[in-house]
Amino acid sequence: MSIWGKIIGGAAGLALGGPLGALVGTAAGHAVDKIALNYGDAPIDEEASKQKIAFTIGVIVLSAKMAKADGVVTKDEIAAFRKIFHISEKEIKNVGRVWDLARRDVAGFEIYARQIEKLFNPQSPVLEELLGSLIYIAQADGVVNPEEIDYLEKVAKIFGFDEVQFRRLLAIYNVSKADDPYSILGVNQSASDEEVKLAYRQLTLENHPDKLVASGMPEEFVRQATEKMATVNVAYSDIIQQRAEN
Repeated sequence: MSIWGKIIGGAAGLALGGPLGALVGTAAGHAVDKIALNYGDAPIDEEASKQKIAFTIGVIVLSAKMAKADGVVTKDEIAAFRKIFHISEKEIKNVGRVWDLARRDVAGFEIYARQIEKLFNPQSPVLEELLGSLIYIAQADGVVNPEEIDYLEKVAKIFGFDEVQFRRLLAIYNVSKADDPYSILGVNQSASDEEVKLAYRQLTLENHPDKLVASGMPEEFVRQATEKMATVNVAYSDIIQQRAEN
């Protein structure tokens, strides 16, 4: 299922209030509710609709404010957003309204991130893929500046990720230490062979497509996780080769 389709499985109940609800009302109002309640082959209930809208609007807001973090929203950043999240023609106007409102400034992104975080368990795979999407948008124009790193780090902390996990994602998305396979696996170079293997196995388990689909992961994030695992596989192979040569 797409991020624009049915509600992600396993999300906790949430009334569409707070900052996300206010933004929906300002940007699209009843039009968004109508789309959510009648999307797909079968209607979904009102509470599920509210959950879906909360997450979807949160994705748009955090992405737009990520693009604005350095003061300028570039075409490359907008293209990166559209590449990750395929938007249907019937929804593009509503998405555009929310994006335009959110990108006016970067202020207040924390309250949106906290509302999204409450939909999931800490360090949820969905939150990790959302954070990865923000990193992807940040590096789309070829430069990730300190303001963008600060934005990403604050979102990571709200989502429950520690410094090691955050730095691992930066390495995976070619933002920092891209030439260091250990950073991609989230281990130190002094880690034992068994520790390296365990880290790799854990990442493989967490990002297995079948598991992600079964958990209700949106198809956009499943594709992203699959691409991420390709980078992890290369890093693990590089470590094995390096250690065999030494």
